[in-house]
Amino acid sequence: MPADLSGTWNLLSSDNFEGYMLALGIDFATRKIAKLLKPQKVIEQNGDSFAIHTYSSLRNYLVKFKVGEEFDEDNKGLDNKKCKSLVTWDHDRLTCVQNGEKKNRGWTHWIEGDKLHLEMFCEGQVCKQTFQRA
Repeated sequence: MPADLSGTWNLLSSDNFEGYMLALGIDFATRKIAKLLKPQKVIEQNGDSFAIHTYSSLRNYLVKFKVGEEFDEDNKGLDNKKCKSLVTWDHDRLTCVQNGEKKNRGWTHWIEGDKLHLEMFCEGQVCKQTFQRA
C-alpha cells in the first residue's frame, strides 16, 4: 500500500536549490529571494487524489492531481512554464515526470521516519529538501 503523505510540513533543509532554479531558468533576483524562504507544504491525500499546497511569504502554489492520470500543469509563480505532468507511485515514493520546455524535469516525495523528503530535478540538477511535520 502506498504511503500516506498527508499533513503539514515545514522546511528543515534545502540542498542545491540554486542549481535547480538555474536549470529552470529563474532570474537572479527571484533566485536570491527564493533561497531565503522557508516554505510550508500542506499535503491533502484522499486515496490517489492529491492537493499539494506550498506556502511562502513570496508566493503560494497549489497542484492537484490523481495518480496515474496525466494533467496540464501551469507553474505560474514558480518558473512560469507549462508542462504535461504524470505522477505515479514507485513503491512508497510519489514520483512526477514533467514534460515540457525543460528536459528531465520532475520530483519525488517520500517519508523516512518522521521526515518528508522531496527531490526536484531538472536538466541534471537535483535539489534535495527535507521537511518536518508541523
